[in-house]
Amino acid sequence: MSGRSIGVAVIGAGMAGRAHAAGYRSASTLYMPDLPEVRLVAIADVNREFAADTAKRYGYERAETDWRAIAEARDIDVVSVVVANHLHREIVEGLLAGGKHVLCEKPLAPSIEDAEAMIAAAERSRGRVAAVGFTFRRSPAIAAIKEQVRRGGIGRPIHFNGHYWSDYGCDPRGPISWRYKGGPGSGALSDVGSHLLDAGEFICGPIRSIRGAVLSTVITERPVPLGTVVGHAAAAAISDEREPVENEDLVTFTATFASGATGTFSASRVAFGLPNSLAFELFAEKGAATFDLDRAGEFGFADGAPEAATNGYRQVLAGPSHPYFAKGMAMDFPGCNYSQNDLFVFQARAFLEQIAGLNRLPPCPSLEDGLRNLRLIAAVVRSAQSGREVPVG
Repeated sequence: MSGRSIGVAVIGAGMAGRAHAAGYRSASTLYMPDLPEVRLVAIADVNREFAADTAKRYGYERAETDWRAIAEARDIDVVSVVVANHLHREIVEGLLAGGKHVLCEKPLAPSIEDAEAMIAAAERSRGRVAAVGFTFRRSPAIAAIKEQVRRGGIGRPIHFNGHYWSDYGCDPRGPISWRYKGGPGSGALSDVGSHLLDAGEFICGPIRSIRGAVLSTVITERPVPLGTVVGHAAAAAISDEREPVENEDLVTFTATFASGATGTFSASRVAFGLPNSLAFELFAEKGAATFDLDRAGEFGFADGAPEAATNGYRQVLAGPSHPYFAKGMAMDFPGCNYSQNDLFVFQARAFLEQIAGLNRLPPCPSLEDGLRNLRLIAAVVRSAQSGREVPVG
C-alpha cells in the first residue's frame, strides 16, 4: 500500500458484494478527511455480466472473472471476499499470500478446520489485516446498547431474547443454490443466525453453553434453476429436476452466558412476510433495552431514572451521542435516519482506517472472532443432534 492511496477490490458481485462495493465508494466521505485516497479498482465475479454491471454502477475501474487476477494485481491492496461460504478458505489464503488485506464475509468458513487454516495463513502474511464482516456491530443503536451494558448503568444482563427472521426461503419453487447445501448448521443458522449470535455476545459477553436446539427443514427439496441465482432472488426459470435441501430452514435454541445471563434465540428463512427482521430484547438487573431493524435508527430503553409516574420504555433516536453517527452521516442529527446499507459504509471506513493505522474506530472483528462464531454454530448443531447441553469449545 502506498502512503498516498489504497486500492480496493471486491470479489463477489451478488447482493452483499454490491453492499461492500458501495460501502468502499462512500467510506472516504465519513469522519475525518485524513484517510489516504481510496482507489476503486476492481470487481470480480465468475459471472462477467454481474462483475461488469457492479463495477460500472459503483465506479470501479475494471471487472474480472477470476479471483486470482485480484490476488496477483499490484494496484490492489484491500479486498472484500463476498462469495459462497465454501469458497472462502481458498480465496482468503490466496489473497493473503498475494499480500492483500482481507475482509471476509460471515460465516468465516464452512468448518472450524478451514477457519483455523485461514487464521494460520493470516499469521504468515507479514502483518496484513484479516477481518470478518459482522456488520451489525456498526449499528449506532446496537453499539449504544452495548455501551450502556459496559458502563454498568443498567446492571448485569439477565436475559437476551433475539430473533433473525427472513422469508427468502418460503417459496418451494425457489431454486436450489449453495445456500441450501452443506449439511446441518449451514442454512438459516449460518446465514442469519450467525449475525444474531454475534450480536448476543457483542452485547452480553461470551456464551458458555448451548442447549435445547432444534433444527427444522420445512421444504425438503427445491428445483434446479435454468439460470444464475443472485443473492436471495429467484431464478428467471426453473427445471423439472429437483435436488434435496441439505440444511435447516429454521433453528431455535437457548444459551447460558458466562455472566450467568440466559439467551433465547431463533433464526428462520421461512418466516412469511418478514424479509429481514432482526430484533432483540435485553433485560438487565436495573433496566432493559430493545432493538428492531425495521426501525434501525432508534432503540427502546428503560431504567430507573425517571419518576415512577412517567417511568417505562422510551424511544431513543440514534444521534451524534451514539457510536459511529457523528460525521458518519451527511446529516448527523437525531432522527435523520440510516439503514443496514449504511452499516457497510461504517464497516468499510473502519477497515480502511485500521489498514491506514489511524486507530480511531474500533477495529473490525478478527478471523479469531469468526472462528468463535463457528464454534457457537457447531455447539448449536451438537445440541440439536444430541439433545443435551453442549459447552462452547
